[in-house]
Amino acid sequence: MEHFDVVVVGGGFSGSIAAIAAARCQAKTLIVEATSCLGGSLTTNGVNPMMTFHAGEKQVIRGITDELISRLQARGKSPGHVADPGHFTTTYTPFDAEAMKHELELMLLEAGGTLLYHATLADVTCEERRVNSITVCTRSGLMDISATTFIDASGDAMLATKAGVPVIKGRESDGKSQPMTMTMKMVNVDREAIRRYMLENIDKLNNHYRADDVRNASRLACHGFIEELAAARAAGEISIPREDILFFETNTPGEVVFNTSRILDHDSTDPWSLSHAEFVGRQQCRELEAFMKSRIPGFEQALVVQTGPSVGVRSSCQIVGCYQLTAEDLLAQTRFDDTIAISGYPIDIHSPDGEGTEHGKLPEGGMYGIPWRSLITQTLDNLIVVGRCISATFEAQAAIRTTPTVGAIGQAGGIAAALVARASTSVHQLQVSQLQDTIRQQQGYLDF
Repeated sequence: MEHFDVVVVGGGFSGSIAAIAAARCQAKTLIVEATSCLGGSLTTNGVNPMMTFHAGEKQVIRGITDELISRLQARGKSPGHVADPGHFTTTYTPFDAEAMKHELELMLLEAGGTLLYHATLADVTCEERRVNSITVCTRSGLMDISATTFIDASGDAMLATKAGVPVIKGRESDGKSQPMTMTMKMVNVDREAIRRYMLENIDKLNNHYRADDVRNASRLACHGFIEELAAARAAGEISIPREDILFFETNTPGEVVFNTSRILDHDSTDPWSLSHAEFVGRQQCRELEAFMKSRIPGFEQALVVQTGPSVGVRSSCQIVGCYQLTAEDLLAQTRFDDTIAISGYPIDIHSPDGEGTEHGKLPEGGMYGIPWRSLITQTLDNLIVVGRCISATFEAQAAIRTTPTVGAIGQAGGIAAALVARASTSVHQLQVSQLQDTIRQQQGYLDF
């Protein structure tokens, strides 16, 4: 059986950053990923852009997550952090998804980490408050892998659940999760026609667009088309249970990604439900394509080059950790003594019931801490959870689920795993001050 200091289950964005961080701490690190690339939501789910690295004018997501963007910028694969013309957040960060796949691999391999693709978690072996090994299903059969410290970066708390950790699914009232979304990418879009449309209809757009910001935007984002969508729905042309259209321009001018489909009442932890969600998402994207080409200026000659590739999941399971992060913590801008990441992204709940999006706004420049205790459980001494399934309420998870924030969480989790493995200790005995010092040494930001 192959043994590692740190094994990360899940190569999504948080898991990728966690593995890089652990390997840079000289831990023998393996990342186990079910697909063929790293990046998760940003690559296998087609999400673009990243949002947001900032709290007001202050950049609070730094470290390895920001280093990745700097490396992409140097290759001409990202414009960096650009101003959000809709003022939902201060900035967002477009990028080239294909370049991100490779850059994440390079960063991991340069740090001495190891990749295992096409490997799905099948089983977990535990003994005396520790995860001893995992079994993964590969092309050649089942494979057992042991580690000193494990990181669950699966997104759905798969490792934690198989290890017996209690989880909470969905919102407290009925267990429903936020709807899934199948993204859609179109090219050959007339971006100047869109810019003119936005300027002519700026009072009809959502958020807080300003004419000068739209005129000067290096990459466009548009959130609106409420009247056009209502007319199409009345005509029976579209069935997406959403009140508006949202799309963003990527690193490539004239290429846009839609975050518009809304797949209700599906469960990402149920393979039958998840499989059906893929179909529903593609069906909605086909309707969306026809709608954009027939009703929205600038899309007459646009072409769809990609959906997904797989459906995007906003929320599912949250571990029951040593501390449950709440919406009240975020809105009060709580500064925990064991803060391991800081974010300024607001509460952003896509309604599980259909139309509508609920926001919990922070004051201008507001930010909050994410505590180390939300990454660990009472029951296991060598398991760390990173990404969107940390211990948080439904409302708080709707804020900390976005990729820059889970990147910062992942970096902290990776460092912690390496420190625990090196000291042969428990996650509960880790000195938080040592973890925080190492986060700062890796250029992470922890100062309010």
